[in-house]
Amino acid sequence: MLTLFMLKTYLYIPDDLAKRIDNAVRIEKKSKAEVIRQALDKGLKEGKPVKSAESLLKLAEIGKKYKLKGIHDSTRIDELLWGTDWSRNE
Repeated sequence: MLTLFMLKTYLYIPDDLAKRIDNAVRIEKKSKAEVIRQALDKGLKEGKPVKSAESLLKLAEIGKKYKLKGIHDSTRIDELLWGTDWSRNE
């Protein structure tokens, strides 16, 4: 996968998925980022986009629209994605 520009994305994943990624990293002898990129690419090519993939695309659009600069902007992620700050509704 040749890409001239890459968007840095932060996401939360369940512990069991993190363990599966770590196993793939060891077996495939690739970086964690490459394993995740290839898994996302493969999943999207299969024609079964899932809500999490759609959310990542929406997140990228929001990042471009608001010219977000990194992790310090992630505190508003729920508000930006869903129009609600879920942490305040607890």
